[in-house]
Amino acid sequence: MPWLDVNSRRGLIGGTISSIRDVWSHRELLGMLTRRELKARYKDSALGFLWSLARPLTQLLIYYVVVGKFLGAARSIDNFAIYIFAGLTIYTLFSEIVATGTGSILANAGLVKKVYLPREIFPLATIGSSLFNFLIQLVILIVVSIPAGTLSFSAQLLYGVGALALTLLYAGALAIILSAFNVYLRDVAYLVEVVLLLLMWASPIVYSWEFVKAAIPAWALEIYINNPVTLAVLGFQEAFWTESSGGQSPDFLALRMLIAGVLGLVFLIAAQRVFSKLQGNFAQEL
Repeated sequence: MPWLDVNSRRGLIGGTISSIRDVWSHRELLGMLTRRELKARYKDSALGFLWSLARPLTQLLIYYVVVGKFLGAARSIDNFAIYIFAGLTIYTLFSEIVATGTGSILANAGLVKKVYLPREIFPLATIGSSLFNFLIQLVILIVVSIPAGTLSFSAQLLYGVGALALTLLYAGALAIILSAFNVYLRDVAYLVEVVLLLLMWASPIVYSWEFVKAAIPAWALEIYINNPVTLAVLGFQEAFWTESSGGQSPDFLALRMLIAGVLGLVFLIAAQRVFSKLQGNFAQEL
């Protein structure tokens, strides 16, 4: 076999296109790794994929009872259970991609050290397995929303599509770049766990963004709302909760999501280029 230099892809545009072609040529391997992720996660489990519902449903129950009933948040937010579950569904997808993607290179150290393949495949495989879990939760959200009357099959559902796109862009970019950093500094994985916990409580999942509006200055509110994770949560709630529950969304939500999507695409390309620069020494570091 001829010698292959993994650092041979240069330039922003040319290098990005070359990397996409490389991943596409290994798409069958990507599919196999995605299926392996799913099988390994629930191996020897009696309930199998149903365990993907255990954490979000447990969180829903805890937040509904403690925050909604004990602390009284449900009195100011109609259909509080659906409000929480909509936010949890999209945020769980984000956190799962970032958390598992960060450790994906280390988890596949054996393959990285033995053979060459586009290493971006490993964090991308975690996206596929996380999407499967997301789809299961999404089906339950739809089934519950229809009888509750919060779901209408209208243009509002486009907000959900936009929220999903935002989540995949930013979570995918973070998974790619953090998986590379984690090879060189193993503390990254622990830092990610802490940041994801903070991000969850910094997103309007168990409280309304209007509570934040009343508590912080206008300039800080703009920073809060334009956070891509917040926009994704708000977009998903707009699709499955807001219209029929009397909720209000921030002004120009669709425009904010569109701008964040463009910036997310730029971030994804930049993350891949950083990954490409760092991957040359993966085998030695591992």
